[in-house]
Amino acid sequence: MINKDMTIREVLQKNPKTAEVLMKYGMHCLGCPSATGESVGQAAAVHGVDADKLVEDLNKLFED
Repeated sequence: MINKDMTIREVLQKNPKTAEVLMKYGMHCLGCPSATGESVGQAAAVHGVDADKLVEDLNKLFED
């Protein structure tokens, strides 16, 4: 499961398809060293998105 404290790098390592969800939320710099070191919560704040909704959408990828 994904949570707000995980780094973007950790999320991408768990499932590369999470990149599609992150990009849908405007997070296009997924390869940037600073971006991948940010937590999901930090990245959501920077991009002005609801962190809880982002985490919910990321976790949907693991339901199947």
